[in-house]
Amino acid sequence: MAAGGSQSLTSGRQQLDCKDLHAYLRSLSPAILDKLYDNPATCLAVFRELLPLSKHYVMRVVFVDQPISKTAISSWVSNQHQQEHNQAARVLSDLRIWHDRTLPGGLAGWVLNPVFRNNLKTALLGGGQSWSSADNLGSDKHSRDIEFLDSYAKERWECILHFLVDSRGVDGLSKDIATVVTSSGLMKMHENKARPVITPAGFQFLLLDTPSQVWHFMLQYLETAKKRGLDIVTALSFLFQLSFSKLGKDYSTDGMSEAQLQLLQHLRELGLVFQRKRSSKRYYPTRLAINMASGLSKMGTQSSSKSEGYIIIETNYRINAYTNSDLEIKILGLFCEMLYRFPNLSVAQLTRSSVQCAIDHGITAEQILRYLRAHAHPDMLTKTPVIPSVISDQIRLWELERDRIHYSDGVLYNQFLSVKDFELLRDYAKDLGVLIYDNSVKRVIIVKQSGHDEVKRFWKRQRNQSNN
Repeated sequence: MAAGGSQSLTSGRQQLDCKDLHAYLRSLSPAILDKLYDNPATCLAVFRELLPLSKHYVMRVVFVDQPISKTAISSWVSNQHQQEHNQAARVLSDLRIWHDRTLPGGLAGWVLNPVFRNNLKTALLGGGQSWSSADNLGSDKHSRDIEFLDSYAKERWECILHFLVDSRGVDGLSKDIATVVTSSGLMKMHENKARPVITPAGFQFLLLDTPSQVWHFMLQYLETAKKRGLDIVTALSFLFQLSFSKLGKDYSTDGMSEAQLQLLQHLRELGLVFQRKRSSKRYYPTRLAINMASGLSKMGTQSSSKSEGYIIIETNYRINAYTNSDLEIKILGLFCEMLYRFPNLSVAQLTRSSVQCAIDHGITAEQILRYLRAHAHPDMLTKTPVIPSVISDQIRLWELERDRIHYSDGVLYNQFLSVKDFELLRDYAKDLGVLIYDNSVKRVIIVKQSGHDEVKRFWKRQRNQSNN
């Protein structure tokens, strides 16, 4: 069987690749993962985001040093739930939380990663060294309350968004952060512009909720960490430690390396921590930093509930935005025609041309509708549905006019030596939910780009077993 290269099946629309915590960790090399697990905070952060069944397996073997047979672990789950068992076991293997081992007699088994096991026990049972000397700081005469920290985080983060929509230029951004924005694909240089302009991925980024934006941006920041002399393990470990901080509590900078202090200044600039001045010996983690390890899955609920919606949608496609925020008006202008603006009210119109222009820039109808729902005025939330059906249906129809064909990235598998091999790999890809197309006559399979690595690993394991 031969696997072709990544098939470019896109229509040119650039999609934003938003990975959650585990997807990002799976993209790291085994050496980096093993170093990361040498930290109790990291192990606990990874553990709490596992599937419930994966957590169950870890807790049952965390105090067992010897390998346990795969058959025994499989027997913990009834036959009708073996698919869930396979998924839970695969997650633990991909994250290197447990390793394959051969038991006496040739039985296949798993053993928990000893580094992960020891540090997870430390995190769960106590012990180890404290990562912060916060208890020795004493009282802070310049202390900040939670309300201030939330306001500060919002203000600082919006500097990134203003930079994307070009409403404030580079004011408030350091060169390092501006470089991350431009190198992440959210912006690019334009031949007729003196500064970078927003890309289709950048448009999609603007329509994400704030916590998802922060998580995605920090992944891009880590990608460029080596260029700034920052070890990715050090950076990730510090971020995981911050996720276990207490909101409103101050922490000391004593004992931090130069690289960590530089990271702290960048987090301060992004609004993830508050530090009164650069030379201050204490800092306050904000809500964005504390929720960091939850990735895209859970970060949005806490912060989004604090901001009241401002959008009222009429059935004549009028949008009334009760806000004086330049940023919010700029974002609405991505898919609406702006008509009037008053001190606390702006009026816009959803039109076929404005929506299709947004679609040309990579924004989907569902993203537009999700943004409108997320920022709907409280009066709109009392209605069912929140967005009038005539509006939501028309936005989707305008998208269908523009996109009559669905494109997706995929990897081609062909040249199978037998029908059995073809059906084995096809069924595995189908179970994973990554199968795009199959043809049993020509023995051809196309899987999603996101599932290629997992399908490839499965095929290598099957091939090695058959050779043995």
